[in-house]
Amino acid sequence: MPRLRAVIVFTLLFVLMLLAGVATRLWLSTRQTRHVALHRDRVPAEFADRIGETSHRRAADYTIARIRFDIVALLFDTAVLIGLTLLGGLQALNELAASLASSDFVRQLLLVAMAAALLSLLDLPFTLWRQFVLEARFGFNRMTLRLFAADTVKGLALAVVFGLPLLSALLWLMAGAGTYWWLWGWGLWIVFNLSVMLLFPTVIAPLFNKFTPLADQALAERIQALARRTGFALNGLFVMDGSKRSAHGNAYFTGFGKSKRIVFFDTLLARLAPEEIEAVLAHELGHFKHRHILKRLMFSFGVSLVFFALLGWLSRQVWFYTGLGTAPLLGGHNDGLALILFFLVAPVFTFAFIPLASWYSRKHEFEADRFASEQTDPANLVSALVKLYDDNAATLTPDPVHSAFYDSHPPAGIRIGRLRTAAPHAAPLDRLQEPA
Repeated sequence: MPRLRAVIVFTLLFVLMLLAGVATRLWLSTRQTRHVALHRDRVPAEFADRIGETSHRRAADYTIARIRFDIVALLFDTAVLIGLTLLGGLQALNELAASLASSDFVRQLLLVAMAAALLSLLDLPFTLWRQFVLEARFGFNRMTLRLFAADTVKGLALAVVFGLPLLSALLWLMAGAGTYWWLWGWGLWIVFNLSVMLLFPTVIAPLFNKFTPLADQALAERIQALARRTGFALNGLFVMDGSKRSAHGNAYFTGFGKSKRIVFFDTLLARLAPEEIEAVLAHELGHFKHRHILKRLMFSFGVSLVFFALLGWLSRQVWFYTGLGTAPLLGGHNDGLALILFFLVAPVFTFAFIPLASWYSRKHEFEADRFASEQTDPANLVSALVKLYDDNAATLTPDPVHSAFYDSHPPAGIRIGRLRTAAPHAAPLDRLQEPA
């Protein structure tokens, strides 16, 4: 009876948390849609001299279209989750894997591979629709079906090359490292992530994009001077051919140690003036100077330690399996099954922490903006951000509650307002010059 009671309680808790999360997401989406639609036909006063009504309406329509698409995807993903857990889908996969493999270890590898493949196939139509219908409708998609297929094949190859050894090592630890296997598993996870970070700039990223040294020597010298002022040791300035996939623009720095490099999307360089590019880069360097990347990395490692410890405990509880519609094998290991179940249900129980993570990210963005305003003219960052909001069709009028819950970056009006305060003598938006 106590075991049955634990199963029922956990199942009910899972269902309640799932329904509460879905209801909250739908409520927030409804608020965002209504708020953006209500302000669709009027550009906020602080942007009225720089962003036209047509662009503002386009941003509103793009935001609403994405929300409606996300609602459909949310409902579908919820149905898939219920189907895999409470309706026995994962249990059927587990039985199929057992019938195909006599080795206990191979059975678990096969189970995880089949579950990952199934989830990827179910997500494929949504990925295609998002890229070739939604993004194309608003003029952002530049990817071809051939390029999409190539990216998919490369992603699958990387999953096999990196993911299969990681999964094999993790299952081996779960089976043979004793009660505290999760400590070793956590250490393995840290080493894996640091290795990927080290390899990404020079090995992984070039598989998908072409990176060429920045050819504009005047801009390169401006950036190098900024890097020297801020104590940022660079290993190169590169331009990425992001335009072959999307019209969205961005810039980022990647790697660590001697592999640090700055990468510009070619779409960004084509749109912004040199002083605006410098301001955007100063913002990115602000993240470096405030150690935001290191702080987030340490935070993620801390959270992963909690998750590994929790997984280590849950994997030994029968009610964890049976409460989610599966039956653990009594004569074999169930580590692969535990990994999949934990991966599926962890987002359900951690959904409530999203606002905290969003707030923490926005705090870092404000700090990076403040650093940029100290290193460059704040008016240049204001001008760059306005152009990026316009080009990327980012809504200028998000719902405050939706924004507080989800947004990793501050709302446009608040962000621009703070930067304008930092530049009291800067030119108003209508006097900011377009790049030549």
